[in-house]
Amino acid sequence: MLYEKKPTSIDEQIALLLERGMIIKNIPLAKKYLSHVSYYRLVGYWYPMFADKETHEFKENSRFEDAISLYNFDHKLRMLLFDVIEKIEISLRTKMIYHLSHEFDPWWFQDSNLFINIPSLVKTLGNLEEEVERCKDIFMKEHKKKYKDDLRFPPSWKSLELTSLGGLSKLYGNLKPSVKSKDIIAGEYGAVNHTFLPSWLQSITQIRNYCAHHSRLWNKNLPGRPKLLSSPPHPWIEDLPKQHEFQKIYIHLCIMKYLLNTIQPNNSFTLRLAKLLEDFPTVDPNALGFKGNWKSEPLWS
Repeated sequence: MLYEKKPTSIDEQIALLLERGMIIKNIPLAKKYLSHVSYYRLVGYWYPMFADKETHEFKENSRFEDAISLYNFDHKLRMLLFDVIEKIEISLRTKMIYHLSHEFDPWWFQDSNLFINIPSLVKTLGNLEEEVERCKDIFMKEHKKKYKDDLRFPPSWKSLELTSLGGLSKLYGNLKPSVKSKDIIAGEYGAVNHTFLPSWLQSITQIRNYCAHHSRLWNKNLPGRPKLLSSPPHPWIEDLPKQHEFQKIYIHLCIMKYLLNTIQPNNSFTLRLAKLLEDFPTVDPNALGFKGNWKSEPLWS
């Protein structure tokens, strides 16, 4: 079957929504949003309003304004998480540079003897090399000028400042279990040992990428399945989600909060998250996997 749908004007998009049963009280506002936010992007926010997923007929009392409220909530959630993830990324980078450079040397990330999967390491280093070559920061220009005869990467405290959270996550997860720093870093985050932290970092990296590309988080089925500690050393949640609930963002937020509590013990994540939910009362927390008593959990209280 060939795709034969034609592009539609904003007026035609609004007419189609009205025909299918959506309530639009403020047509000028709808036109404004659709001129800046594509129809297809907004579909993700009114998709649960469909009474029929084939014909795209809406349920009764489906309102355009409610979809826009979800869209705005999702934007603010991404901004909040981006701030939290930034702290986790900077902390992880710092710990990896410090512990591994002291255990081995400043070029540990180039030592294939320390890693499990060499092809994966080569790919990670290839991406890092591109970043080093592109970098125009003064610290990198001065290093290349001063040490032009040294064909190695700049030391880890310079090179790894240019890698992404995804690159850091891959380097950490690819370290051999015999590398002492792998357990030391996990222990400092309250993850006990290296068994659990890689899956946490993978989960956070996925969400970070959604945030960076302005993708929907609300009501999204997340692919990550982080491994959970049976007896965490720090405050955790008592009402654990079932396996099928791992696709919702709540458990991933719990992991972020757990890590953030070791990085910044007096953080305001709980207050900011609760305030966000209060500011958007039409948003159903269940669509995010939240439990009714989440604020009273030891982790969040």
